[in-house]
Amino acid sequence: MDVPNYDGRIFRPLGNPPDAPTGRYHQNGKLIWAEFGGGRLYFGRLVGTCDGDGVITATYCQLATDGTVTAGQVTSTPAYTPAGTLTLTEHYHRLDGATGTSVIEEVDPSLAPPPPDSLTS
Repeated sequence: MDVPNYDGRIFRPLGNPPDAPTGRYHQNGKLIWAEFGGGRLYFGRLVGTCDGDGVITATYCQLATDGTVTAGQVTSTPAYTPAGTLTLTEHYHRLDGATGTSVIEEVDPSLAPPPPDSLTS
């Protein structure tokens, strides 16, 4: 598998459900960061590193529209669908003890979240 460069890529939950959070990823060498928002999230941030296989290890924090804050750690493993779409399988562990797995997929850049300063409460 080709190791992806994440800079400028946009991801949403698998299947691209309506009103789903959308994240824009950035990469500078091994450093990875992302901002995301939409749906039930005002905004969130992710910061971490990427290894030589493209696996991201990061921490995240997000603010939901109901005012709750969620934070935790995530390990995201890249893969490509048969159609060539980049996916990330995310294994997360939240600070509240919850764990789980989710899958996000690359989508069209026009679906990127607005910049944080344009979000309103």
